[in-house]
Amino acid sequence: MTRSPALLGTLCVIGASAGFTLNDMAVKALSEDMALHQVILFRSIIGLALLLLIVIPLAGGMAQLRTRRPFVHMLRGLMVLSANFCFFMALAAMPIAEATAIFFVSPLVITVFSVIFLGETVGPRRWLAVLIGFLGVLIIIRPGTEAFTPIALLPLLAATFYAALHMMTRVIRVTETAVTMGWYIQLMFLVVSIGVGLSIGDGRFDTGAGQTLSFLTRAWDWPADSAWFLLLLTGIGSALGGVLISQAYRLCEAALVAPLEYIAMPMAIFWGFVVFNELPDAVSWLGIVLIVGAGLFMIWRETNAREAA
Repeated sequence: MTRSPALLGTLCVIGASAGFTLNDMAVKALSEDMALHQVILFRSIIGLALLLLIVIPLAGGMAQLRTRRPFVHMLRGLMVLSANFCFFMALAAMPIAEATAIFFVSPLVITVFSVIFLGETVGPRRWLAVLIGFLGVLIIIRPGTEAFTPIALLPLLAATFYAALHMMTRVIRVTETAVTMGWYIQLMFLVVSIGVGLSIGDGRFDTGAGQTLSFLTRAWDWPADSAWFLLLLTGIGSALGGVLISQAYRLCEAALVAPLEYIAMPMAIFWGFVVFNELPDAVSWLGIVLIVGAGLFMIWRETNAREAA
């Protein structure tokens, strides 16, 4: 039976989005009591075990982990690590739907990057979409009002790192497998979280000044029994999500994969409502619509431009 790369890529994106939003929900729930670097440590251990025991054997064995581009994998790992740290710190103090919406300006960030670093030409309609998308961000974070908090800028920074990650994914997709990319990302998580834990894991920098900073600097403690299920969800969601999204970008053009990632938006709203009793207010809904609409329009215009070329 012939399997369409587009269909497989679509299924991979849906599975990855489900895994990532499940991970986000679990991390937000854990942010009340655990340190961020401790959560990432347990998540990476579970993720590496899952890859080692299940995914890698099914993919062809340990030979899948051989690479001639370790430096690129290290850079990708740093990009996704930075994106995760920024986004999870925001989740500790922000509703999951608003944080996810701001994060979804990443296609617009890619457009700006393409002009600055690659010298590409962007037409007025796409520049208008960029402006509308960032207007949506401003509507959600509401600078100059009492509702504004600098923490809302963290998902925007995470989107920047995420955009850089996928630009590198397209560069190495021919020589590297999705399993290889997922393995080295989880390995980077493990190494950095251990390093951060050894440096500040005693909690001496936790002043209790705010939920976000406490989540980053809180002392390590053995997880409560109720936390283990959430930690298991973070490991499964992160490992499978990372492999599936890398596989999607390997199988299909970014123009097909990127808009499908927006399926995570209703998933995030669902988890926010069911688990945390959060729903965006009317102003935030407007910002969400502008960001998602601008991102989808940007990807549609990019697709048409490539087909015309």
